[in-house]
Amino acid sequence: MKEVYSVGALNQYIKHLFTSDYALNNIYVRGEVSNCKYHTSGHIYFTLKDKTSAVACVMFAGSRGGLGFKMSEGQQVVVFGSISVYERDGRYQLYARQIDLDGQGLLYQKYEALKKELEARGYFDPAHKKPIPKYPKRVGIVTAKTGAAIQDIINISTRRNPFVQLVLYPAIVQGMEAAPTIVRGIKTLDAYGVDTIIVGRGGGSMEDLWAFNEAVVARAVYECQTPVISAVGHETDVTIADFVADMRAPTPSAAAELAVPDVRELFLRLSQYEDKLDALLVGKVHLNRQYVDKYRLKLEHLSPESQIREKRMRLLDMEDILSRLAASAIERKRHRVALYAERLSGRSPLERLSAGYAFVTGADGHLLRSVSQVTPGDTLMVSLADGDVEATAVKTIINKDRADARMNQGVLEESPDNKR
Repeated sequence: MKEVYSVGALNQYIKHLFTSDYALNNIYVRGEVSNCKYHTSGHIYFTLKDKTSAVACVMFAGSRGGLGFKMSEGQQVVVFGSISVYERDGRYQLYARQIDLDGQGLLYQKYEALKKELEARGYFDPAHKKPIPKYPKRVGIVTAKTGAAIQDIINISTRRNPFVQLVLYPAIVQGMEAAPTIVRGIKTLDAYGVDTIIVGRGGGSMEDLWAFNEAVVARAVYECQTPVISAVGHETDVTIADFVADMRAPTPSAAAELAVPDVRELFLRLSQYEDKLDALLVGKVHLNRQYVDKYRLKLEHLSPESQIREKRMRLLDMEDILSRLAASAIERKRHRVALYAERLSGRSPLERLSAGYAFVTGADGHLLRSVSQVTPGDTLMVSLADGDVEATAVKTIINKDRADARMNQGVLEESPDNKR
């Protein structure tokens, strides 16, 4: 009678075969990482593949001590572990206990280790970075004397500014002898006295660019007194020299653009500055001319000549005012004099004599005002308008009406109101 196994029993039997095989329990497998997933539980699930096959792999959280880097797609690794069967699905997988980078991966580990070391020493500190001169006279270049890198640098530099002198130190940029020649090139150009040094080469694999990841090259760049522009490989290539250099250029062509200013832009900028300076000078002259005119007017106003002229005008105005006031005062006085003259004219003896009256005095020359002052026989002098008459009084006749009127007139003249 035939023996029939269940699926579970079959998978358990096969698993027993795997676990009893020493080679399958201590095996190294090389391949490329694919479908890598870090689970929240801490386990890592991934596929290890080559050109023809693939195998499922898992590294449990407890074995993570055997992993010294973060796994990612495309890494070439060597996995140490055991092969066993997952009974539920009936498939086998590699249970990893240790994973190491293989080939280029080892270079990457070395690269990361040196990067951390130099970073800890302060080689990457921005405070150590030197500014790149804006207008260099001589630019040093450390690269291979043949190849696209030097041609690109020469072409771009010459086109941007043909007045800049390029000094090439032909270095080996690949292989065992590359790092020492690169170091010599940096030190030689630093001592020669260039304004900027470009260190670099064209693109390539990590092995091709490895010279620029050497510690001696990093130290030479760090200790260089001249500003250094690193231009290694393509834009995606990053070397230790890029971190240490004062400036990183993604390509040698870009390094030439960073190191050598475009003289056409410089001339254009100078022309713009000249136009701006002319406009500022014209504006300044115009403004100062306005100030001069203002100060000139102010000076003219405050000058002695101007002050004398102004005082003279004021004196003329005052003289005119005084003349008008004097004329007005004289006119008023003349009017008053005319009134007094008119009034005096009415009381003038000559006027009265001309009207037929006479001026009578006694022999002693005193004015006779009353008949009581005359005695018959007295000599009298009668003054008329055109002469005097000597006469003798025959008799005196008193006119009572005229005497009363004269008396009344005398009282009236002595009254207080008339005296005022």
